[in-house]
Amino acid sequence: MELQTLTYWVVGLSFALYIGIAIWSRASSTSEFYVAGKHVHPIANGMATAADWMSAASFISMAGLIAFLGYEGGMYLMGWTGGYVLLATLLAPYLRKFGKFTVPEFIGDRYYSQLARVVAVVCLIFISFTYVAGQMRGVGIVFSRFLEVSIDSGLFIGMGIVFIYAVLGGMKGITYTQVAQYCVLIFAYTVPAIFIALQTTGSALPQIALGAEVLDGSGTLLAKLDQSLTDLGFGAYTTPFNDKSMIDVFAITLALMVGTAGLPHVIVRFFTVPKVRDARTSAGWALVFIAILYTTAPAVGALARTNMIQTVNGTEQQGTAYKEIPEWFKTWEDAGLIAWYDHNNDGRVQYAAGNAFTGKPEFDGDKRGKHGERIVKNPSEGKTAKNAPFANEIYVDRDIMVLANPEIAGLPNWVIALIAAGGIAAALSTAAGLLLVISVSVSHDLLKSTFTPQISEKNELLAGRIAAGVAIGIAGYLGLHPPAFVAQVVAFAFGLAASSLFPVILLGIFSKRMNKWGAISGMLSGLIFTMGYIIYFKGVFISPIAANVPENWLLGISPEGIGSIGMVINFAVAFTVSHFTSPPPAEVQELVEDIRVPQNS
Repeated sequence: MELQTLTYWVVGLSFALYIGIAIWSRASSTSEFYVAGKHVHPIANGMATAADWMSAASFISMAGLIAFLGYEGGMYLMGWTGGYVLLATLLAPYLRKFGKFTVPEFIGDRYYSQLARVVAVVCLIFISFTYVAGQMRGVGIVFSRFLEVSIDSGLFIGMGIVFIYAVLGGMKGITYTQVAQYCVLIFAYTVPAIFIALQTTGSALPQIALGAEVLDGSGTLLAKLDQSLTDLGFGAYTTPFNDKSMIDVFAITLALMVGTAGLPHVIVRFFTVPKVRDARTSAGWALVFIAILYTTAPAVGALARTNMIQTVNGTEQQGTAYKEIPEWFKTWEDAGLIAWYDHNNDGRVQYAAGNAFTGKPEFDGDKRGKHGERIVKNPSEGKTAKNAPFANEIYVDRDIMVLANPEIAGLPNWVIALIAAGGIAAALSTAAGLLLVISVSVSHDLLKSTFTPQISEKNELLAGRIAAGVAIGIAGYLGLHPPAFVAQVVAFAFGLAASSLFPVILLGIFSKRMNKWGAISGMLSGLIFTMGYIIYFKGVFISPIAANVPENWLLGISPEGIGSIGMVINFAVAFTVSHFTSPPPAEVQELVEDIRVPQNS
């Protein structure tokens, strides 16, 4: 069957499954809409949590980052998985014991302040909308390639699907939809990885293939990749700190770690189980489900970069004539996510160190050059890398590496269609969770708990659905105009969570002395500093070229890692303000003591 037709069938059937589950599990009360009635089985909740947390950044972008960063790409693996352990051990059981619906509700009650609740909602909205922009871009990328529609059209289709099951089913519908989405995404991620690992090394386990001997007898996979990259003028794949400094890698890892523990759409998942013990159990299951993908990603990244170099440059590393380039290259070129500029005018596609373009390429309609290539507007002259035989001629969007990998390896069409469904499932599952958190914060934390406490449950549920619809519209706009590639946008969201919500949640559980003024001032200072830094360096107040120069960053820390500094500022301000203001009331301090008492129920 033709690839496009097969993809329509696979993706269409997955959509039908998601919508069917949403209709079956339609929420009929605010409890079901907010926390699925608190009766989700721990294993199902662990699977839903894994799908909620493993977004388009994990499925689509992370292996692409590892493919191009090599050793330094491990900061995403360490940060995100380490953060989940932090969340499962330090926060989740205590928040579940607290027994409320949302993170702002915990902050409002713990810090005995409606203002603290509102500030928490503001932080949550900034975090969630930044995060969801990356998911919507991921949806658009998948649709633009595999369904051969524009990125904008694909994004609108994704918005419509999310609207149906998020607005209709609430947390109940999203939970069971995410269970199905996890099954789709993990199958879609591991099957191509197994195929390519077998094809390259003869090992069926990608985790083993990463260090195994390749079948052509040229050494281990990593050794071969190291040699190929150094021959082309790049730093060795396994050598640390080629592209990022040690302090920046540390800062990004820390920001991702504590940001994970402060993500509201993940935390709320632990409110959906019946007991505190179930929160711990579901956290353990979620880590198992997450580990399947995260231990596979390094192999996927290495295999993808190896296959791309071999396919484009050929076995002799002299490049491939454009007229003979494989079809996958041209289809991704048509999608605007690969571009080629023939620096030496020899008609051959050549990949090496250096910059092919100053920024993302702009294609001049459907115009073609004398070699048949797409015409690119205003390409840079590139930079000839030291020891490289030619300047780089290719721009490759990092977000396509996982999606293009099966095509590069020449796998069957059904595998390619499967990975399209998996990428969409990963993006939609997280987008739905984020949008629901925004919806609940508006309807429950702002309306019911703050401004209109007399609102009926029916009207509160209606307000939640309206807020979800509006949030989807805003998310779609952000997806059309994202500030960076998927994983980088998501890293910004983690930085915002690290600098705003994580400190006050942690201190709310473990510090009886922390008061409302410390929490409010800490959240605001951390959020304002981190958000301002990201906005400044993403081309709003500084040129895009200067924005990417480490010498211009504070302490050499990039916008992706600045949340770690924002977190330190939050802690410092919160402790200082609390020290000079009155302590919390006695009943609040007793509440903190009660939360920390272990409970086996």
